[in-house]
Amino acid sequence: QLVDSGGGLAQPGDALRLSCAASNMTLDYYAVAWFLQAPGKERDGVACISNGDGRTYYADSVKGRFTISRDNAKVYLQLDSLRPEDTAVYYCAATSLVIGSFYVRDYDYWGQGTQVTVSS
Repeated sequence: QLVDSGGGLAQPGDALRLSCAASNMTLDYYAVAWFLQAPGKERDGVACISNGDGRTYYADSVKGRFTISRDNAKVYLQLDSLRPEDTAVYYCAATSLVIGSFYVRDYDYWGQGTQVTVSS
């Protein structure tokens, strides 16, 4: 029910913008987060945004480089100053239960993932 897109191949220092859209549900009613999963590693939350007032939360590793936002029925993750260690599959996720969580278990709906590869 979530569709994430916008990944691709980038060079160090480049920027990408990921998008998350919903089908058969109104994304405005949900808090939304972005997670990333690097090969062989667990899925980690990097940014989330509340419904309603749009409060944002970031993992320390991405503060100042990634920006989460929402506009109408979509949620975006702006990735700036990309680094090779940002290479991962990025997933958007939605929940109606909590705000500001980076726990996978708190999210009910997931996108299929979009690959971001940062390499020179």
